[in-house]
Amino acid sequence: MNPNLSQPLVPVPNADPTIQPPADDLPSSAAAPKPQPRLRCADRRTLLPAMPLEDLVAPEHLARTVWQFVQGLDLTPLLETIRSVEGRPGRPAIDPKLLVALWLYATIEGIGSARAVAWLCANHHGFRWLCGGVEVNYHTLADFRVTHLDFLDELLTHSVATLMEQDLVDLNRVAQDGMRVRASAGAASFRRRPTLERCLEEARAQVQRLRDEVANDPGEATRQQQKARERAAREREERIHKALERMPEMEAKKKADAKGKARVSTTDPEATVMKMADGGFRPAYNVQFSTDTNAQVIVGVEVATCGSDQGQMVPMVEQIYERYEQYPQDVLVDGGFVKHDDIDTVSAPEQGCTVYAPVPKPKEASKDRYAPRATDSVAVAAWRQRMASAEAHAIYKDRAATAECVNALARNRGLRQLLVRGVAKVKAIALWYAIAHNLLRAVSLRAALATHA
Repeated sequence: MNPNLSQPLVPVPNADPTIQPPADDLPSSAAAPKPQPRLRCADRRTLLPAMPLEDLVAPEHLARTVWQFVQGLDLTPLLETIRSVEGRPGRPAIDPKLLVALWLYATIEGIGSARAVAWLCANHHGFRWLCGGVEVNYHTLADFRVTHLDFLDELLTHSVATLMEQDLVDLNRVAQDGMRVRASAGAASFRRRPTLERCLEEARAQVQRLRDEVANDPGEATRQQQKARERAAREREERIHKALERMPEMEAKKKADAKGKARVSTTDPEATVMKMADGGFRPAYNVQFSTDTNAQVIVGVEVATCGSDQGQMVPMVEQIYERYEQYPQDVLVDGGFVKHDDIDTVSAPEQGCTVYAPVPKPKEASKDRYAPRATDSVAVAAWRQRMASAEAHAIYKDRAATAECVNALARNRGLRQLLVRGVAKVKAIALWYAIAHNLLRAVSLRAALATHA
């Protein structure tokens, strides 16, 4: 007989925990086994129920609100640019309503990448509902976002004018503020004039070399690769050429002995190094929004390539008149906009605007900042005296509550760093943000009006 068989049963280390000795053989001091958690585990063999796209989103879903807004737009200018027409060969174009709706919805949701939007069109219920079974690639989305600048500019005017007809916007008082947005260019891309001239020569030589390679050996690379390489070299040559064209502007901002230090970016020649909100200096654009203080609706959009807000008030006031044939009664700006000539211009009888802006603190502490100076014009003296009143201080508080709020909402929706280059494309992005913002404000204003009716 095997002597081990006569030994008592004892737990074996590392043995199967599911095999337990009989209860009678357990020591009296042994604890009861810990209950195992009950879990709902994934079963990927489960079939999804078939359902129409219409049922993907709830009746109150934001995508439906966006689509309802787009349905009321006149998209004739966009339809006229489509070359695919009935009776002729060519693939049908994507409905412009669909592309407008996708970008408005994406902007509201804080999505600024065309690739991200294209992915969401296949994986997100809201975007899938808007697409309605139409496949959209990122290249089409990216091009559409920045191509139709005139249409977007007119759309902003039309949307605000509609609210004015409904007495939801009055333009009695507007607040303007600038927001510096990081450009799609690195600090290392800025070059001085001699370096730019050398880079331009190298770029031209590269373009000619690629053309010669294609002519001498057409089979060296595929046709698509050849076009891509030549296009990239040609675009670089164009950017460097634009950088040299802008160099005199940047040199004019330098002192006479420092003109040689002027630099322009070869990645985005129109970007300018600006002081940002955190105190650092980075390539950026100065996005200007003018907002109706009562309705918090954006009524004007501009993009500047200078970091200072001085000189931006007059163009915005003129833009508002060109859009709506009406000058605002009150203009609220911060101290960065204060320029005596601008105050004279907008306060003239032709425009009749009343400026509310903080009066700079004088260098001499003994001087009263609100007392008119001998060199002040009538409009500037009136501005100083006006800002000394408690009423003006109360009115000026609307600036922060309006302009700063609009800027913060734009930041929260992703307007922190641009993915496009050039003033025209940057302005298109700013207009998308303004139109999307106004869409949501219109919904809120109409809902409030219906509640009080």
